[in-house]
Amino acid sequence: MARMNLVLLALALFAAVATATNTKHCSTGKAQDSNMVQIGDCKAPPCKLKKNTDVTIQYKFTPKEKVESLKVAVKASMMFGIKVPFVGVDGSQICDKIYRADNGQKVACPLAKDVEYIYKDSFPIKSYYPSLSTTVYWTLKNSYKTVSCFQVAANIA
Repeated sequence: MARMNLVLLALALFAAVATATNTKHCSTGKAQDSNMVQIGDCKAPPCKLKKNTDVTIQYKFTPKEKVESLKVAVKASMMFGIKVPFVGVDGSQICDKIYRADNGQKVACPLAKDVEYIYKDSFPIKSYYPSLSTTVYWTLKNSYKTVSCFQVAANIA
């Protein structure tokens, strides 16, 4: 039984890596490790975000210090570089959506320093969102400090 669980875990990790989304670090704009983020079935930006659907996300991160609480900040870049929040996602508490990367076990805050975790969630693409090409900025925050972040080009339609 344990051997079967190990095989299933290995297959799940392989599937996650094989379908990862290419993203950039939010502040530097440099390409990130290619197996950090998976947004729906998007492999290469721009990711297609279809209105009236829910899009899944898996985001691998490692806190550099102990994390007491965790919120997500999700913004979309509009004209003139103005960033507006994704309604229904931005500001959400996400401590109940965190898993250990090594064994898939669900955990809760506080999160330990230097341990790799996976944030798993889905987010709505509301019908009233404007149809546009944008950059989405996704940030995990402990109070007001950034724990981890990425940016990705997307088309909302």
